[in-house]
Amino acid sequence: MALEYSSSYSLLSQLFITPYFFIFLLVLLYSISSFHVTFISASTPTTSLSKVEQDQERLALLTWKASLDNQTQSFLSSWFGRNSCHHWFGVTCHRSGSVSNLELDNCSLRGTLHNLNFSSLPNLLTLNNYNNSLYGTIPINIGNLSKLITNLNFAFNHFTSVISPQLGFLTFLSVLTLSSNNFRGLIPPSIGNLRNLTTLYLHTNKLSGSIPQEIGLLTSLNDLKLTTNSLTGSIPPSIGNLRNLTTLYIFENELSGFIPQEIRLLRSLNDLQLSTNNLTSPIPHSIGNLRNLTTLYLFENKLSGSIPQEIGLLRSLNDLQLSTNNLTGPIPHSIGNLRNLTTLHLFKNKLSGFIPQEIGLLRSLNDLQLSINNLIGPISSSIGNLRNLTTLYLHTNKLSGFIPQEIGLLTSLNDLELTTNSLTGSIPPSIGNLRNLTTLYLFENELSGFIPHEIGLLRSLNDLQLSTKNLTGPIPPSIEWKKRKEKK
Repeated sequence: MALEYSSSYSLLSQLFITPYFFIFLLVLLYSISSFHVTFISASTPTTSLSKVEQDQERLALLTWKASLDNQTQSFLSSWFGRNSCHHWFGVTCHRSGSVSNLELDNCSLRGTLHNLNFSSLPNLLTLNNYNNSLYGTIPINIGNLSKLITNLNFAFNHFTSVISPQLGFLTFLSVLTLSSNNFRGLIPPSIGNLRNLTTLYLHTNKLSGSIPQEIGLLTSLNDLKLTTNSLTGSIPPSIGNLRNLTTLYIFENELSGFIPQEIRLLRSLNDLQLSTNNLTSPIPHSIGNLRNLTTLYLFENKLSGSIPQEIGLLRSLNDLQLSTNNLTGPIPHSIGNLRNLTTLHLFKNKLSGFIPQEIGLLRSLNDLQLSINNLIGPISSSIGNLRNLTTLYLHTNKLSGFIPQEIGLLTSLNDLELTTNSLTGSIPPSIGNLRNLTTLYLFENELSGFIPHEIGLLRSLNDLQLSTKNLTGPIPPSIEWKKRKEKK
């Protein structure tokens, strides 16, 4: 064994002192550097651009500039000379001398894209025309843009007509933003070719028709916003394929049908907003799978059935708004698990039963609105735990019993509305602790007894409505003085 080791060592030492070792080392280094160059050239050009190609890029940009309204070209005053890579505003180039980025956001440019020769910009990676006054259609030859382009932003302009199906050829796109324009017609199914998209914004247009099933092919998407259009039909079940989605906005459309069960598969979602549509049927129990949700907006639909107990599994929720639907049954006790909740809107439904004691566990709440339902029973004394509340609306229910003394612990309250119930007893003197109150509505109840003089401590009050039918005693002088002052 020792002899073997000795001979190996001798052979190795001979290799180091022979020219073959140095030749081997040079070949290895060349191979590594060749691999590195090949890798870079796959994404950016490394050889210098010929003068003809540079002139083509320069001419394409100058021709487009010349087509824009003269009064809106001030940002492009640096666009002159023979080299578009030499201090031209908004133009960035590769080391090869080829244009890589056109960043012309917020430049007040007015004109069209029809005179921009996309095929003369073969290495463009970013085209950003955000927030200008560009109008007309997106030319069909948009598909001639560099196949390596990753970012295309035409948001906040005045583009019209349909979204060009040719965009489906730009398969390297990671960001496509066409929002806040006047695009109409269908979302083209060719959108499904853009498998590298992480962001797709088509919101605030005049798009119609259904959401194409092909949307489910965009499995890299993180952020999808289709809001404020006239989209119809149902939410496609293929939406469940978008497992990387963190934001899904489809609100303010005319969507109908069920919330698909496949929504449960979107476990990365933080923000789900499907409000202001015509969605029907119950809220699926599988909504409880979306444990990363911080915002859930389902308001202004036609949802029915009860609020599922599984809503209590969404422990990361900050904002829950289910108002203006046809929801029935009680508020589930599991709502008390949502300790991070700051906003809870369940108003304008057909909810019944008691306000659960567990509401008192939601100590982060700023805004609690349970009005316009069929809730019964007393206002729970646990309401006094909600020390961060600024708004409390319990009006237009069938609540009974006394207003709890603990209401006086809500010292951050600006707006307290308990009207149109069957509340009895006197107004608690502790109401005088609510020094930040600007609105106090207690009318249309069965309250009796003296108006507490502590109401006079509410110096921030702008609007007080007590409906004094069964109340006795004088209105406190400070409030009476304020009324006289307002009449003047």
